[in-house]
Amino acid sequence: MNATPATEQHGIALVIVLWVVALLTVIVSSFVLSARTQVLIGGNQVALAKARAYADAGVHRAIHEMSRPVADGERWRADGRTHSFTLDDAGVRVTTVDESAFIDLNNAQAPLLVGLFRSAGVEEGDAIALVDAIQDWRDNDDLARPSGAERDDYRAAGLKHVPANANFRTIDELKSVLGMTPEIYAGVAGALTVHSGSAGFNPALAPRQVLMAIPDVDPAAVETYLADRQAALEEGLPPPPFPPAAAFSGGAGGVVYNFRSEATLAGGEVFVREAVVRLTGGDSSHPYAFLDWREDRPRPAARTDSPVTP
Repeated sequence: MNATPATEQHGIALVIVLWVVALLTVIVSSFVLSARTQVLIGGNQVALAKARAYADAGVHRAIHEMSRPVADGERWRADGRTHSFTLDDAGVRVTTVDESAFIDLNNAQAPLLVGLFRSAGVEEGDAIALVDAIQDWRDNDDLARPSGAERDDYRAAGLKHVPANANFRTIDELKSVLGMTPEIYAGVAGALTVHSGSAGFNPALAPRQVLMAIPDVDPAAVETYLADRQAALEEGLPPPPFPPAAAFSGGAGGVVYNFRSEATLAGGEVFVREAVVRLTGGDSSHPYAFLDWREDRPRPAARTDSPVTP
């Protein structure tokens, strides 16, 4: 029995309705998925903002603790120890280090910088060339050192920038030096500063990476010294001397500090704030000044953790 025209039309209409329903289902599902994604993104942004706020609070607590009188037994020491405490639902870990523990990019002796690059795996000739280029970057003339680089060399390399002929303002500026690579930069940045103003460093505070920059240093001697220094710290004794560092010792420090504050929320969100701060001492109207303020720059710890309560 053949279908009537009316039956055929009803069948076609049913198919159309089914297609429309399917299309609407897809549209609604896409909308729900998009809305859910936006909610998740919003939630992540809120969590990240909370973690950032807690990490920043950690820096400000460190400033407060470091501003106590030197004779105060509760005052935090800038010796690389990590202070752990809780803020609401966040765990905060703040490491305080005197900037004299690091190698000053603007003032360090050339052999120390060469040693730093060599300890990061750079070949001798390339390390010397990098150090010459660093010195050419920070001096005030356009005369290239034997293995260095000045304005014409940067132009010849097709670079749009040229040496500043001035001190490095930040460690990141080192990335612009001719011959520098991301891999080399990552290997040395944690040992550097532009805020100590010293040609040497303080071996009593220096992390392993800095001690390994000493030319021809014995790695085993570095490990032994770090262990002896840690033992002295735990016993409340002054750190022992490190003879291989004698030629590069300097920077008693005491006014410029590096604070690394890591906040972790209960949900696992983490934010790390690193700040370099100068404590101005007697100026009550401006007790401190920020010299650097950035998100997470890798830097090896000089000490083991020493938890404290809020």
